Amino acid sequence: MLCSFRYGAFCPGGNIIKRLYAIFFSVLFLIFILSALPSCGKIGGVPVFDGADAYKYLVEQCEIGPRVPGSPEHAKVQRYIVDRLNEFGANVSLQPFDAVLTTGDTLHLVNIIGNYNLKAKKRILIGAHYDTRPRADRDPNPANRNKPIPGANDGASGVAVMLEMAKIFKEHKPPVGVDILFIDGEDYGVDGVPQDYILGSKYFASHLKGYKPFVVIILDMIGDADLSIGVEGLSSAASPRVCREILDIAKGLDIKSFTDKPTPSLIDDHLPFIQAGLNAVDLIDFDYPYWHTMQDTPDKCSPQSLEDVGNVVLHFIWSKR
Repeated sequence: MLCSFRYGAFCPGGNIIKRLYAIFFSVLFLIFILSALPSCGKIGGVPVFDGADAYKYLVEQCEIGPRVPGSPEHAKVQRYIVDRLNEFGANVSLQPFDAVLTTGDTLHLVNIIGNYNLKAKKRILIGAHYDTRPRADRDPNPANRNKPIPGANDGASGVAVMLEMAKIFKEHKPPVGVDILFIDGEDYGVDGVPQDYILGSKYFASHLKGYKPFVVIILDMIGDADLSIGVEGLSSAASPRVCREILDIAKGLDIKSFTDKPTPSLIDDHLPFIQAGLNAVDLIDFDYPYWHTMQDTPDKCSPQSLEDVGNVVLHFIWSKR
């Protein structure tokens, strides 16, 4: 026979139905509670950056050797970056170009781009150079000054953070479009000849073809174990609001390696984007005693420093949802 809607009043199976109702509403309540909790691998809905994994990418680049443009190691690190981007589900493209130096020599260079959330019109560009300096001209030992630097902090650190972010983007679609730019030819110049620096960013910024990210964030020398990222002069002048947002995010995460201390203006990869009229900031710790020396090795860098920067940038991206 059919059971009355007053379950249990006329139905021998009423107690069973009561239990089913109780289970049903208990499951609904559990789903509600779980949905209110942060998902696995996220804090407040933002993916968590793994500094240990990023450090692994830093070490792997250094194991290739110095990545000087034109060298076999330079070609190897290009393949390494492209392979990782493909593994992490990026839309990958290459931007080959020739740069003529003031000496008359020509460098054959390649910018590497990985895109995520291609359909999004609102886009952010994250960039770091992957080449390393051909000469350790600030090494305390004169015998080392014509040797190529290992480039753990100055070269591998920014790339390592971007590769770990790429891995995250594969699993967690960013709320805005994200383009990660691996910049070539940043560090080939000599002191007193600024024209031969930042070659890849100058080329990219002069060939935007309608591409207009709402902000550009450059990562350079951000692996220092004693990390302290102040507010770089050109960044502060060109994009004070972005600088303030980044500092507020770091403070909210209780990350002490970001400070509001003003630091000198630098010729770095953010400059061509500022000159192109874009909001661009440079996250850099220029107070690094091993800069342009043979001692710029992985042991001078820290997974925690990479993690600090990665988490701040991820929270900045997710704040734009």
